[in-house]
Amino acid sequence: MHSPAAEIARRLAEEAEAVCRHYLSNGRRQGQYWLVGDVQNTPGHSLYVRLTGQASGPGAAGKWTDSATGQHGDLLDLIALTMGIATLKETLKEARRFLSLPQNGRPRVVKAPADRGSQEAARRLWAMGLPISGTLAERYLAGRGLTGLGRLDSLRFHPKCFYRREACPTTDPPESWPALLAKVTDLDGRLTGLHRTWLDPATAGKAPVVPPRKAMGNLLGHGVRIGEPDRVLAVGEGLETMLSLHLALPELPVVAALSAGHLAALALPPGLRRLYIAIDADPAGLSAADQLARCAKDAEIDTIRLFPGLGDFNDDLRAHGRDELRAHLRPQLAPEDAAVFLDHAIL
Repeated sequence: MHSPAAEIARRLAEEAEAVCRHYLSNGRRQGQYWLVGDVQNTPGHSLYVRLTGQASGPGAAGKWTDSATGQHGDLLDLIALTMGIATLKETLKEARRFLSLPQNGRPRVVKAPADRGSQEAARRLWAMGLPISGTLAERYLAGRGLTGLGRLDSLRFHPKCFYRREACPTTDPPESWPALLAKVTDLDGRLTGLHRTWLDPATAGKAPVVPPRKAMGNLLGHGVRIGEPDRVLAVGEGLETMLSLHLALPELPVVAALSAGHLAALALPPGLRRLYIAIDADPAGLSAADQLARCAKDAEIDTIRLFPGLGDFNDDLRAHGRDELRAHLRPQLAPEDAAVFLDHAIL
């Protein structure tokens, strides 16, 4: 009878490449091996992990050797060394977390599969997400000039999120890539969908898939929300555009509608008195802003458009930095909002 450790090691071996992409993200695949410098995830090629092979014995999948030090073992050993874990109990706990297995050893209650792309599928995927601090998602955002966002409860990270290429038959198994998850909610804060950005562990940029971003669930009227609006709210299309605006004006509540069509249909909270619309200066973006402004006017909400200096506010942030972005926004804000969100903001 297999021990719990042997069973977990077997399951890890079945996901050997996903394990390597998560714990040895500075490595790369070469043929049937994953190459990296050492168990500290240093770039290089002296440590190699076998990605395919028989279930046990010589040449088994998941077995690894560091030719520089002579260290070797299975993927449980690798996780322990990479994470600096001293005990088998904690190593098994980390491995179960990675594999989404129950921690207490009791049988898992198996739920019926959720319809692909449904709200229920979005809820289940979000529940499997991790805080972004210290993850590839945080590195990706930092590469876009978006730092210090680990506290946001609207963002999570998934180490192996399924991706199905649009040209592939639905019967083909999907790929898996790490992904940044953004929670889409309604006005009451209920999760209605997710936005996923798939990531490449080798570059910390977007994964080499087309498209690298997809949404799921019910998006119409909803969005990715940061902050609780009282009387003032800023809205726009792109997630990174609105994260940039949040970074510049951290006390200003923002919503990313995720597309021009959804921006035009965005539900506005009751009691709102002023709406800022971050403009994407393309025909679809301008049209969406006009439609939303008309709805706001009908609700007696004052509307002000915010224009980036470049293509969008993330372009501005990356090109000029936060202070210049704040200076660019100042004359576009109502004077009382400039006083609240710029002069009195705690940075």
